[in-house]
Amino acid sequence: MPDLLERLKSALADRYAVESEIGRGGMATVYLAEDLKHHRQVAIKVLHPELAAAVGGQRFLQEIQTVASLNHPHILMLIDSGEADGLLYYVMPYAEGESLRQRLDREKQLAVDESVRIALEVADGLDHAHRKGVIHRDIKPGNILLSERHAVIADFGIARAIEVARADRVTSTGLGVGTPLYSSPEQATAQETLDGRTDIYSLGCVLYEMLAGAPPFTGPSSQAIVARHSLDPVPSLRTVRSTIPEGLEQVILKALAKIPADRFASAVAFAEALTKPAVVRPSGPSIAVLPFLNLSADPENEYFADGMTEDVIAQLSKIRALKVISRTSVMQFKKREQSLREIGERLGVATLLEGSVRRAGSRVRIVAQLIDAETDQHLWAETYDRQLSDVFAIQSDVALHIAAALKAELSADERTRIGKEPTSDLKAYHLYLKGQHCLRRYTSEGIHQGLEYFEQAIEKDPNYALVFTGVATAYVILGLGFGPGEIRPDEAHRRGKEAVVRALEIDSELGEAHGILAFLKFVSDFDWTGAEREFKRAIELNPGSMTYAFYGLMLSALERYDEAIAAQRRAQELDPLTAVHPSDIASTLLRADRYDEAMKEAKRLIEMQPDFATGHSTLGWAYVKKGRCEEGLAELEKAVALNPGNTMLLAQLGQAYALAGKVGEARDVLLQLEELSRQRYVPPYHMAYVYTGLGEHDTAIDALEQAYEERAGGVYGIKGSFLFTTLRSHPRFKALLRKMNLG
Repeated sequence: MPDLLERLKSALADRYAVESEIGRGGMATVYLAEDLKHHRQVAIKVLHPELAAAVGGQRFLQEIQTVASLNHPHILMLIDSGEADGLLYYVMPYAEGESLRQRLDREKQLAVDESVRIALEVADGLDHAHRKGVIHRDIKPGNILLSERHAVIADFGIARAIEVARADRVTSTGLGVGTPLYSSPEQATAQETLDGRTDIYSLGCVLYEMLAGAPPFTGPSSQAIVARHSLDPVPSLRTVRSTIPEGLEQVILKALAKIPADRFASAVAFAEALTKPAVVRPSGPSIAVLPFLNLSADPENEYFADGMTEDVIAQLSKIRALKVISRTSVMQFKKREQSLREIGERLGVATLLEGSVRRAGSRVRIVAQLIDAETDQHLWAETYDRQLSDVFAIQSDVALHIAAALKAELSADERTRIGKEPTSDLKAYHLYLKGQHCLRRYTSEGIHQGLEYFEQAIEKDPNYALVFTGVATAYVILGLGFGPGEIRPDEAHRRGKEAVVRALEIDSELGEAHGILAFLKFVSDFDWTGAEREFKRAIELNPGSMTYAFYGLMLSALERYDEAIAAQRRAQELDPLTAVHPSDIASTLLRADRYDEAMKEAKRLIEMQPDFATGHSTLGWAYVKKGRCEEGLAELEKAVALNPGNTMLLAQLGQAYALAGKVGEARDVLLQLEELSRQRYVPPYHMAYVYTGLGEHDTAIDALEQAYEERAGGVYGIKGSFLFTTLRSHPRFKALLRKMNLG
């Protein structure tokens, strides 16, 4: 429809640069466009003109707004809608990847574990929507997108919007809602009252098709298919595919019950039943590199074994086709107290790499074994007995053999980056490893000792880019508040930026350096566009890195919450045993006013790590926002008790006291913070929490302006912070946002 494309381009030229048609369905034509305000790609869906004429614009747009309340990582959110030049349209983020329909057209059947995983993710999104009173009504493979290895539901509530709008116009237009192959009996017979169980039925049909290669009911016409949904028994899955567990077939049969009351009562119940009969293995090649054992006579060589572990992880993380678990999660298995199968299940990977290192003089012996975590089968093994100078070649060889064994496709660029030697000076390499070993302690002494080793490494090899990245990392850690506070954040950021810029001058394809530069660009420069560009480059160069965590923080600061949670969940996948990532997710949910979900995430985090103070703090604020102040204060007090030196937690408790009317306790917190500030650096950003709670808005903004000057205490997150909601209309607060390029 070239005329429709030109018409749309003209009608939306002030907001969107419409590029081309990228798809067409029964209800709408889809166009790729650029959101001119936010500089991001979007998908604009335009209702077919005859359908738009039949349903009417005003009622459709009114009804579709109910979809805007949905904000979930497995739901493609609605970001805009309207009527322009007689065209009804709605806008969603552009999700790269393919639809489940395209995947099934190509492969017909999917693996059992992958089919169940997709169904679980869709059920998770459905549960979120159903709890908000929104039913999809058109769950089908074409409305399930597979983006970044995850399932995302598209066109949520569009069928409902069309149906309601149509009902307001005429009694019969000949327009069908839903898709007969996946419609529940009650939907197919146009029953007026539908609930979430109709979506469960449709998802059951989709899961059936993923396993069997065809939907449960087909026929020569829509009428024939509708009749079969209502009357025919579900064909046996295990007759078609004997490898399907009997329990899984029974779960699907219950989801496909003719009468809604006989199905699962909720999407959560369906998901829970699915997890019991089916083991969901990771999608795509996945690996965890267990800590290499130090078999050297000298225990001092522990740093070298740990360095080998980290370097192999870093090499593997450059391969986009591989899911590689981060160092912080694998290091928890250094003592090998669990079976390989248990470790694989906890880390969510199919394969494990075990290794050992023995150094003796100028020689090194490295043994590496790739093992299937479930079967304990050895997939590849090699022993390297070489000169120490061959260590980088060994690391590259291990990475390439693993990629080959797991059939993970490598691009030419990835192969080149894996083969690149970081330095030719072995003494510089050992000093770098010692510096990293110290840095990982996350103590003031460890950080400063690490910096000393890095400086010595630079003296040995001034062109060793990774060492400058290590220096930058050390200053980023200091800027985040680790250490005694002898350096202000703005000064730490300045030194970190100098180091990372030097790293990129030496090696412009160093993914770790791009990630650090991205972080500094948004926390220090408030250069959001430049930071996003660097984050994307970092992920492109090193797709298995923990860059996703920092990227998620920036997206949350920009109030792009759905994207933030997706990035943070990816970080959690790569580092599943660390409490930081679920904490970030819970905090983002709080910022997005999704208090019930934040509460759920925080409770899950506390179960995982009961003494993690931030988990209790997040749960406390979720309670406060839900009006359960006493429970909230108890959790916030527990957070402070667990980490008494943390001024952020103390200051947040102070604000909560003030909001609860406990002004005396809030003033006591202020006094404690002022006393601490005479001993060490206390971010003025934290002081602003308490002043805001006390209603002293000008004093709070004074503190925020000082925090802006010093780049202190997470000031980058000011815009959407739930702790500063009462300041948002203040002229000085708005002016501060403009200075930070957030206005």
